[in-house]
Amino acid sequence: MPKRLSYLLVQIRNADDPIRSQEIACFAHALQCEPTQIEPFDLLAGAPSERQLAEIDMVMIGGSGHYSVAEDADWLELALAGLRRIVEIDIPLFGSCWGFQALSRALGGRVIHDLEHAELGTHELFLTEAGRNDPIFSALGQRFQAYMGHEDRVIQLPSGVELLASSESVPQQAFRVTGKPIYCTQFHPELTVDTLLERVRAYPEYCEKIAGVPYEEFEATCVAAPETEGLLMAFQREFLGR
Repeated sequence: MPKRLSYLLVQIRNADDPIRSQEIACFAHALQCEPTQIEPFDLLAGAPSERQLAEIDMVMIGGSGHYSVAEDADWLELALAGLRRIVEIDIPLFGSCWGFQALSRALGGRVIHDLEHAELGTHELFLTEAGRNDPIFSALGQRFQAYMGHEDRVIQLPSGVELLASSESVPQQAFRVTGKPIYCTQFHPELTVDTLLERVRAYPEYCEKIAGVPYEEFEATCVAAPETEGLLMAFQREFLGR
């Protein structure tokens, strides 16, 4: 019988953030594992140790309640250095939303705060040529739906990565690091419609700030994105074999 997989979820959330535990449950659902298989790690406290990384099979980097990759701060520089170390050791890594932005900046890309191009809810994306030829992303179809929630965006990808997907308003939506088991998405493949709406209710200020409408009107615009809900399992099968 194969051993249970172990995961490290890198989080960047305050202790009282109501989504800390929800995020663990979301990744467990997407990876079809037990929440107890996921060890959360608070990136605000430093970087994962070599011992921690040696004991797990896969790293995930999730979203962020109130922290921006576009700012300059001492904690962020330390966090980015820790992420670069994870990249160096070639462990399978999947970053979504804040993770996408943080890995981009850690590897030399540029991230800005851009409310004009912020996205919240379900949005349509399309594959690039690299995405159409990718063993994981090609299964999504040329155009697909994805769950969004961001004000910052990547405006320049780092070197050594391949752009996999874009939207009409935000060209940089997903990339893979060439030659490494590392994928990142601006969107949230760990979510479902229900958990997306749960997050929006937890951060009610974002609904009118980004979507520009009351919650009830916003909720009606959110549709299911079944293709991207299977993306993390496809990543796991590709790099962990199950």
